[in-house]
Amino acid sequence: MTASIELASKRAALDRQLRSLGRTLVAYSGGTDSAFLAWASYQAQGNEMLAVIADSPSLARFQLADAIAFAREQSIPLEIIHTEELDRPEYVRNDSSRCFHCKDELFTVMESFGTTHGFETIAYGVNLDDKSDFRPGQVAASQHRVAAPLLDAGLSKEEIRTLARESGLRIWDKPASACLSSRIEWGRPVTTEALTAVEQGEEALRQLGFQQFRVRHHGEIARIEIAREEMPRALTAEMAAKFTRIFKDLGFKFVTLDLEGFRSGSMNALLPPERIVPA
Repeated sequence: MTASIELASKRAALDRQLRSLGRTLVAYSGGTDSAFLAWASYQAQGNEMLAVIADSPSLARFQLADAIAFAREQSIPLEIIHTEELDRPEYVRNDSSRCFHCKDELFTVMESFGTTHGFETIAYGVNLDDKSDFRPGQVAASQHRVAAPLLDAGLSKEEIRTLARESGLRIWDKPASACLSSRIEWGRPVTTEALTAVEQGEEALRQLGFQQFRVRHHGEIARIEIAREEMPRALTAEMAAKFTRIFKDLGFKFVTLDLEGFRSGSMNALLPPERIVPA
């Protein structure tokens, strides 16, 4: 079976599964996976589905606005709900189970909404590649019996991007972007102040024209990760001065540029191996 035929087969399997779910709430963040799932669900189910995005201090305003814009562009029904993960001490303490408590809060709120509005299923955008990563949120999804249509169809991240591109969706090459809390070093409490500093720092980098980056919060230290292909532009005296001014104005005492460049999940390297248990 050629790659294109295999991918078409997976796409057909995804459609069949989506049609079998009944009235469905799709956990939507605006990233490529959840956006493609929301779009595919709308194509398969029409108004029997509803995309749900959770608004909280851990979601950057830039990401929220873009997620809303994409849903409007594609006429995907959308509901904004509010989650209160920062009210959970086990989330705020920011240990290796933080993502579990985040997703537990999300799915609890979605279950309540779904019960009130007559929805039968909650689905989220986990894919084949996610199964090999450290993602405690998948444990919460399992406990809440959340459907995983992309995973069940055997779709990888690259295949989802390919399908999104072939469908003319602008989010097909959108850079990955986890929640703002993932930028705060493990063990440092998640606070609105820290989240605001990270968000404003990343917005400043975006305004400087950088495309793929992270601001990692290490207390007094801001550690900036820039994609390797963009690193030459970052490694200038002029840019160093801009970084220093921006991040010291945000309250950091020291500003560093990580010479390894951007890599997703780099904070996980700070966890002892025994604390990383794949979901």
